[in-house]
Amino acid sequence: MSDYSESEPEPEPAPAPAPKKSQKKKGERKPMTDTQKKALRKHMDEHKDLKDLSVKELKSHRMKMMSRMRRGMSVAAAHKDIKKA
Repeated sequence: MSDYSESEPEPEPAPAPAPKKSQKKKGERKPMTDTQKKALRKHMDEHKDLKDLSVKELKSHRMKMMSRMRRGMSVAAAHKDIKKA
């Protein structure tokens, strides 16, 4: 009979690789600051008062403004860019 207590020790598993730090990619969204949110809300309230856009158009305009403001544009620059397109 063989003695199992004197067998070779099993090799330890290799440690898992450390997770990589995520780097900002081009086009990756960043959250809007509180001042940007206030400025956008004020801008959208002005459009509601004018009654120049339907509900669907208001939402579309707001989403376009948000995407440009996240890239760092001001309210005026974003609005001008949307008008141009």
